[in-house]
Amino acid sequence: MSIPTETLHLPGLPAEAEIIMDRWGIPHIRAATQEGAFFAQGFQAARDRLWQMDSWRKRGLGLLAGDLGAAYVERDVAARLLLYRGDMEAEWAEYGPEAKAWTTAFVAGINAYVDLVAREPERLPLEFRLLGTEPAHWAPEDVVRCRTHARVRNLDAEVTRNNIAVRHGMEADRFHKLLQPDWTVIIPEGWLAEEVPPEVMRTYLLATDPAAIANGTPTDPMALDAQGSNNWALAPSRTTTGRAILASDPHRVHEQPSLRYITHLTAPGLDVIGAGEPAVPGVSLGHNDVLAFSLTIHPTDQEDLYVYELNAEDPDLYRYEGGWERMRLVEEEVPVRGEAPRRVTLRFTRHGPVLHRDLSRHRAWAVRSVWQLPGNAAYLASLNYLKARSFEDYTKALEGWGAPSSNHVVADVAGNIGWAAAGMVPVRTTSDGLLPVPGDGRHEWEGIMRSSGLPRAKNPECGWLGTANQMNLPEGYDFATRRTGFEWTDGARYARLSEALAGDKRWSVAETLALQSDTTCVPARRLCALLAGLDDAHPAFALLAGWDHRLTAESGPAALFEIWFGRHLVPGVMRNWAPDGVAAMVAVPDTQLVLHLLETDTARRDALLRETLVAAWEDTRKRLGDDPTTWQWGALHQGYFEHPLSRFAPALAAKLDVGPAPRGGSNLTINNNGWRASDFRVISGVSWRMVLDVGDWDQSFTINSPGQSGDPDSPHYRDLFPLWARDESVPLLFSREAVDAAAESRLLLRPTA
Repeated sequence: MSIPTETLHLPGLPAEAEIIMDRWGIPHIRAATQEGAFFAQGFQAARDRLWQMDSWRKRGLGLLAGDLGAAYVERDVAARLLLYRGDMEAEWAEYGPEAKAWTTAFVAGINAYVDLVAREPERLPLEFRLLGTEPAHWAPEDVVRCRTHARVRNLDAEVTRNNIAVRHGMEADRFHKLLQPDWTVIIPEGWLAEEVPPEVMRTYLLATDPAAIANGTPTDPMALDAQGSNNWALAPSRTTTGRAILASDPHRVHEQPSLRYITHLTAPGLDVIGAGEPAVPGVSLGHNDVLAFSLTIHPTDQEDLYVYELNAEDPDLYRYEGGWERMRLVEEEVPVRGEAPRRVTLRFTRHGPVLHRDLSRHRAWAVRSVWQLPGNAAYLASLNYLKARSFEDYTKALEGWGAPSSNHVVADVAGNIGWAAAGMVPVRTTSDGLLPVPGDGRHEWEGIMRSSGLPRAKNPECGWLGTANQMNLPEGYDFATRRTGFEWTDGARYARLSEALAGDKRWSVAETLALQSDTTCVPARRLCALLAGLDDAHPAFALLAGWDHRLTAESGPAALFEIWFGRHLVPGVMRNWAPDGVAAMVAVPDTQLVLHLLETDTARRDALLRETLVAAWEDTRKRLGDDPTTWQWGALHQGYFEHPLSRFAPALAAKLDVGPAPRGGSNLTINNNGWRASDFRVISGVSWRMVLDVGDWDQSFTINSPGQSGDPDSPHYRDLFPLWARDESVPLLFSREAVDAAAESRLLLRPTA
């Protein structure tokens, strides 16, 4: 069957390539050379996502004010502080021998599309026309120098813990984070028992905010902390196919266009399909012809806050090893739309960029992060494992993986499954990374531990392995010496995953897809068990007593539970157990601690359960009506992908935004759909998924919401949203025959003579 075909002649194209678009908007790139495949990837990504990618680059490099005006200068200055400024040859070497050539080709492809838009202005995306701006050309270094598009940890937790300890004592920090494994915070020698001012985190969050264009202020850390991811692999002994099955659904803040972009790259010696971020070459989650791979965040502590005494006469001098050391000053110009460029001064200590100085207190605060080391551009190290043929190949490639620290789960066509944690971890011997430290030389990093020093496993007897950001340091791991981190995500998702996969049941691909959509809430089950002993006549107790603890969109009890738990019970626990004032300092209370207190401290518990549940009943009634038989969680809990410009052009919101649609789940279910407190809108969680039938690749499935394209006029801008809202998927086709059968269009790329 013939399909629409377009031919373009492009300067700089290394070799001929073609791009087959399937009916779901997934590009399948076939090129004569590997560099040609990456050129075509950059060209096609820009063709679908040019404004998103251009914004990514300008945000990361500190160039937003040039397009958007003086209100963005502060963000640009913050972003420039966190750029990589080290040796570029060392940087490229960390990502593998082909990374520089592949990235150079990828960027050349982006630039080829930018040039095509300049020649044919009708191709210019709507967003540029709305703003009166133009896309810029890229350099290969732009891809790697931008560090802040995936957060590392744990600066915000350090600052919060410090300030809680100063005001209320270290014991009060347990209401902020439950440390795992069991650990007592080490008070660093010379720790200054004084608060860290809010300007420190403001600068950091301005630099790292994923919604920089839309937000007047930095994104609330609560939205960032509520994220998480799941991945797991089943050995052939645990599947109905007789082959391994791999499942992956990473979770991030919801954006429009989608954070992830699916691509298939085929060239001599290369055949890989999966998802990555549109401005990063290759794919991070997917498979080649023999190996499937996925990742979740392994919440390693990769950064520290350093506090300095400044010289009263010269505040660019800071105390170090008994003397004074001068900050390195970098002068730069920030372009500003509508006015002359702003001249700014960036300050750096030996440890890193200065986030804030308080001259009246003679203090400065700088962040030391793995971002400043070669090899820590987010996800770019995935280039080094695209050709891996085994778990051993893959883990060898992970030695160059820097950030974000991750759990990698893989499966191969021979039936092997494996897990490996990866990331660059500071070696701390005088502190544990949980509090800010003096920058006077007493608390230097003693080196960097790489992935080979982190735990891993292969082919466990139970026939499966997986992660959900839970504490997964194995028994016997020397965490007291290898202080990788003590702050982990709530274990509720992993508890449900472990419960489902226990035993010897054999799983099909369809059942694995269904498990990704599971809305069973383990904390709800535990809390409802506490209610069962109260024998209360209020109708709220009866409604929850007969509930199956599933947060389905259609469930009335789910609506009551989520309103109770999130808006009444957790605040009630903080109000009743935590010292006065602590709750206001904690963006996201530790739900594991909340459950522990309720299950163990019976003296205060029962009255609080009654009081908060009755209040939640009235809250729910006001929101959903007097008849509880009509209540539905999905009536409040709505999936919605908001475009950054829709609030600036409300007349176009219906064209730019996608949604709403009822959603089940919460951030504590495998089907992760975290909501914001103000209106219950889903703001984080799953937007991309895949389940791979390892070896019979065409029987694999994926979803990317709301669509592959970032062009509001494209049929693939919102076509996948209804499927995502119903927890459905589409085929992730790999073989040439299957791709050709599903082809929607073809683009032929030819080098210009």
